[in-house]
Amino acid sequence: MNKIQINDFLKQKGSIIAHGIVTNNPVFRLVLGTCPTLATTSSAINGMGMGLAATFVLVCSNVLISLLRKVIPDKIRIPAFVVIIATFVTLVQMLLQKFIPSLYESLGIFLPLIVVNCIILARAEAFASTNKVFDSALDGLGMGLGFTASLMLIGIIREFFGAGSLFYGSLAGIETGIQIEALADYSLNIFVLPAGGFLVFGLLMALINYLTDLHNKKKELKAEAKKEDALKEGRKEDLHIAFKEADLKEKNDEASIEDKAKADDAKDALKNALSDGTLNTLAGEDR
Repeated sequence: MNKIQINDFLKQKGSIIAHGIVTNNPVFRLVLGTCPTLATTSSAINGMGMGLAATFVLVCSNVLISLLRKVIPDKIRIPAFVVIIATFVTLVQMLLQKFIPSLYESLGIFLPLIVVNCIILARAEAFASTNKVFDSALDGLGMGLGFTASLMLIGIIREFFGAGSLFYGSLAGIETGIQIEALADYSLNIFVLPAGGFLVFGLLMALINYLTDLHNKKKELKAEAKKEDALKEGRKEDLHIAFKEADLKEKNDEASIEDKAKADDAKDALKNALSDGTLNTLAGEDR
């Protein structure tokens, strides 16, 4: 593979990941997985834990479903997908319960509910069941990272304004995050309540939609500007060609005028010769 092929390959695979993180973000663009999004983002660390658990299940289930896509019959593909997803969710539950029990307890019922998460089922049906293994893994990674980033963003805002802390908690017996004492007396408890979750979620979605529309408008304006430039360049080229054709025609006309002048000169010389009798003399000599 040469450099151009490598660059094209990396660009293609990178676009699959970026598709899940930005273009079709599962939370803010597709509005999937709203229930765990609102329920587990009262703190940033819970949102991060939920997102990483879902990412693990997404990647593993996408890979296995892609491997079995030609084996699973169409009529039972949805039950088969659910069984595969449930297997990895159970594995995640066992790992969290063993090594990070505090996070396992914080996520509660929403951890096993990953089995019926719309994001995972949707990617299994729409992408993994029709694409190759590596692309399916990248798709799961992109969607998982987009889901994790969204949950962390909502969790950071809710925890900062509602509790005056950032990533404050405990993971595997290790204290994490910081508690901002200056904000403790000014924190708004509504942000860590369900109403605060809806409020932050709605405001962020409105902001992201606004920025997306603004970006799309800029792209459209650039595309229109490029079209206008192309038309201008095309008009310039047409004028240049017209000038060339005019010059060529003028040269041809000049050449034809010169040829006509030479022909007239030849006729005049012939008339003069006839009038002088030169041709008659030459004709007599030939005889």
